[in-house]
Amino acid sequence: MIAPRRDVYCADSIPWMETRGQIPGACAVTSLPDVSEVNMALTVWRAWFLNAVRLVIDSVPDESAALFFQSDIKQDGVWIDKGAMVIRSAEDSGAQVLFHKVVCRRPPGMLTYGRPGYTHLIAVSRAMKCPDVLPMPDVITDMGRQPWVRAMGVRAAGDAVRFAKDQVGASVVFDPFCGVGTVLAVANALGLDALGVEKSRKRCEQSRLLAVSAAEL
Repeated sequence: MIAPRRDVYCADSIPWMETRGQIPGACAVTSLPDVSEVNMALTVWRAWFLNAVRLVIDSVPDESAALFFQSDIKQDGVWIDKGAMVIRSAEDSGAQVLFHKVVCRRPPGMLTYGRPGYTHLIAVSRAMKCPDVLPMPDVITDMGRQPWVRAMGVRAAGDAVRFAKDQVGASVVFDPFCGVGTVLAVANALGLDALGVEKSRKRCEQSRLLAVSAAEL
């Protein structure tokens, strides 16, 4: 049996996606960086973020889907709803929301300060329709191990990748902001090829090596 592939490119994701175009058989699963992770003013970052969402959607076939893990952020005393920004850009791009789930980053009922204890998990598509029944809870209370402080948990990533495999029928999972490679490792663990892009050379190397066991999913 041939092991699933994992290809990681060390590059700026925006021009990479603009050049590469649509990836046959792909479903995107990703988390876009917030303003604290990039060297941009807030207004510039907002425009960058909306364009990045559009490019991620453009990178997969119309009948496929793009899934986004996004946590809200607090900037100068004002909350920025990154989930709403994903939906806005998706709808402007001609895509519709398939589902909107919540992933708990902290136990329900726990007080958090300055950062929400949850993450939005939003799936969008231009042509796919959401199945009437999804084997995924509306609130994912255990996101699993975090290989990095900003990484999505492996169990939550497993839910997203299983949707890509079982509902979308994807053959490859694409993460254009792959970080240390959580999504890529989960995709391989579930038998799918993985394609990632990451600007940091150090995290690129980590993302090529990260392993996730089936027991963690």
